Amino acid sequence: MKKTVKVAICYDFDGTLAPGNMQEYDFMSKLNMKPAEFWDKSDALAAEQKADSNLAYMLTMLNEARSRNVGFTKEDFTSYGKNIKLFKGVEDWFDRINAYGKELGIEVEHYLLSSGLSEIVEGMPIYKNFNKVYACRFMYDANGVAIWPAQVVNYTTKTQYLFRISKGCLEENDKSVNDRTLPEERNIPFTNILYVGDGITDVPCMAMLMKFGGHAAAVYTPRRKNGAKTANALLADGRVDCIAPADYTEGSRMDKYVKALLHKIKADSDLQNV
Repeated sequence: MKKTVKVAICYDFDGTLAPGNMQEYDFMSKLNMKPAEFWDKSDALAAEQKADSNLAYMLTMLNEARSRNVGFTKEDFTSYGKNIKLFKGVEDWFDRINAYGKELGIEVEHYLLSSGLSEIVEGMPIYKNFNKVYACRFMYDANGVAIWPAQVVNYTTKTQYLFRISKGCLEENDKSVNDRTLPEERNIPFTNILYVGDGITDVPCMAMLMKFGGHAAAVYTPRRKNGAKTANALLADGRVDCIAPADYTEGSRMDKYVKALLHKIKADSDLQNV
């Protein structure tokens, strides 16, 4: 009996699956703040305290919500995720790619690696499609109000999750991820992992996968001024092996690339097992 080939597609979120940053939708509207005002405050705090930029934005969210009497519970965050606008084709992308993979004898898994908030992602209609979400997250008090960061994911720590996915050690506190695991013993080898991102902060994940025989793609917003500039630079630098508009509809460049990649991975697997 042939073993099912497993493939993991790992996604950034902001600018990759949706325009802008997830915090800029309903949450900033509730604060009555413009995104530029919020991020200026967050960046200034990070610079002043020599802090991780993601910790700084989480504290800025907390401080601004308190000062403006805006709800800051998990339920509030989840509600903010319901109205986030996704790029074309994203909502039915997962089912289509899963079905295509199944026809080839491939089991496709989807993972989100984001510096946004896990709680906001949980309110999105696409949340159910991810095998696991790795993102920033808050701790909560007895009343369910967010009080402190529980998990912070930045552009360099994202790489640890690629190892977790490859080795099958998916829980954040599973220390067995540090155990030596031979490539043939891995749940999903790096050669069967694709990372999809949109910018410079995705370079650590892209570069690591490309180094170990994996795959990386950069998407861009076509209507955005110089939208393709960063993606082209990533391609020229060998950080990715494909660039495409952030359009996930059937027949789009991204759709064709991923389907062709699934064929390649299946063919490579068949050759190894001849």
